[in-house]
Amino acid sequence: MNAVLQNNDQHKSEVRDGMRIDWDMPIPMTDGTVLRCDVFRPDTDGKFPVLLSYGPYGKGLSFQEGYKTAWDLMIKEYPDVAEGSSNKYQSWEVVDPEKWVPDGYACVRVDSRGAGRSPGVANQHSPIETQDIYECIEWAGVQPWSDGKVGMNGISYYAINSWRAAALQPPHLAAFCAWEGNSDRYREASHHGGILSVFAKNWHDMQVKTVQHGRGDRGAKSVVTGELVCGPETLPDEELAKNRVNMWQEFLDNPLDGPYYRERSPDFSKITVPFLSAANWGGQGLHLRGNIEGYMRSASSRKWLEVHGGAHWAEFYTDYGVGLQKRFFNYFLKGEDNGWDKQPAVQLQVRHVDKFVVRTENEWPIARAQWTRFYLDPTNLVLTTTPPSGGQQKLDYEAMGDGVTFMSAPLEKETEITGPSVLKLSVSSGTTDLDIFAVLRVFDPQGKEVVFHGALDPHTPIGQGWLRASHRKMDPKLSLPYRPYYTHDELQPLAPGQVVGLDIEIWPTCIVVPPGYRIAMTIRGKDYEWDGPAATLSNMKNPMKGCGPFVHDDPEDRPMSIFGGKNTLHFGAGHDNYITLPIIPAK
Repeated sequence: MNAVLQNNDQHKSEVRDGMRIDWDMPIPMTDGTVLRCDVFRPDTDGKFPVLLSYGPYGKGLSFQEGYKTAWDLMIKEYPDVAEGSSNKYQSWEVVDPEKWVPDGYACVRVDSRGAGRSPGVANQHSPIETQDIYECIEWAGVQPWSDGKVGMNGISYYAINSWRAAALQPPHLAAFCAWEGNSDRYREASHHGGILSVFAKNWHDMQVKTVQHGRGDRGAKSVVTGELVCGPETLPDEELAKNRVNMWQEFLDNPLDGPYYRERSPDFSKITVPFLSAANWGGQGLHLRGNIEGYMRSASSRKWLEVHGGAHWAEFYTDYGVGLQKRFFNYFLKGEDNGWDKQPAVQLQVRHVDKFVVRTENEWPIARAQWTRFYLDPTNLVLTTTPPSGGQQKLDYEAMGDGVTFMSAPLEKETEITGPSVLKLSVSSGTTDLDIFAVLRVFDPQGKEVVFHGALDPHTPIGQGWLRASHRKMDPKLSLPYRPYYTHDELQPLAPGQVVGLDIEIWPTCIVVPPGYRIAMTIRGKDYEWDGPAATLSNMKNPMKGCGPFVHDDPEDRPMSIFGGKNTLHFGAGHDNYITLPIIPAK
């Protein structure tokens, strides 16, 4: 190891494990704030393409220390992640430099404003953060070790950032990979169908405040450098509170979509740079929809969609994920003639009950999909392709109970469901509002539910959708036959007993259902719960019971006096109750 070089701008440079590493390099912002980044690059003369990430998790906090449960599970289930690396530089949701620097990349990790070793007021996903990213990209593009081509790569927070940054069109941004990162701050991160998700509150407490700049010696130390992850200063709690925006309170103060959420979401029409959007079938409640919406609605003519399964953080680091990312970036950042220009627009890991099978498609949704109606028949609570023949009927269910489940007959042949779905209901409430929690499910011949490892929860159902009845106003320009789009800009309260028609968006899914299995649709007034023991993760506040941390139980948003009563489904002439599923015939 070479001697450490101390620079007059207070960053250190050294050689470790075959890489030149610049610790705590300063990046001055136009408002005078100086952010800090680590740069991992080849220890040779030359200029290299850059992979940049900007986020709040503390660049000096190792994956293994900060997210031990997730790391241990990943290495157990995906041993290839740990192979070919010392893993000393692994950090939560960003690339492992030991797997990229040898291929001639410079990897830049920036601590976001107010996080880790970067001072300032922490204000996650805000316009000032988006501007910071723009300036970081432009800084990286003109460094002496940079060839001027900058890419963005990373999971979740880092992917969310890339949508917004790309919409600002920084000149040095050549391509980005958004791996499991939502793109609509309201519809995917804070509210599902208008129902407030408590994820952000717990996430902020567990993963953001814990690495806020100024925690100093109350925070972690880097296992590599020994430096304090949250900077050299140790500030009192009162000052730390002043140095961060109360995101949860902002969500409570903004129950409807509007300027607050729009300036924290990208303008898709301005995203023109090449990108790879990688989604997770199990990402119900945070990222899945955003990756697909970003792919479909962005203006870029050079865009690709990939969808996989498994744990949220894992596939990004596997040989499969790294190989896909490298083919993409090698083509756009290094100019390699590697055949990426012939890569089909869509690559899916098609989900079976016992495996995933990689298949390519030319578009999304899949053009050969047969959009098939499955009707809800109240007579025997069945799901059938034949409209029910009975007259006017009503079916009540307790909003805070297990709801009502409609189940198909055993399937006669293997059936693939891949794509978005829409549930139509005719409903009423005994109060002035109601929440619909729609759960698409599959059961084996013995009556046991088929569940999968979701983004975080190991027991997630096939698909989910949500809608608050007072948010039923739809946008006719953005709504599609297979994906309704709600404006969420005004409330339309119910009168007690008033029957209304609702179109509930079911987030995209993929499942090949074997013969003899059954498809089911459950309609509830509260979150789905798996019939089994809850799971835990070290970085999650509460045990996970089927929806992971993406639950909707805030008493201020869901007062029992309104949402805890009895709901009624209405059947017969003039009342539609069916789900439209994308059935995919074999190629």
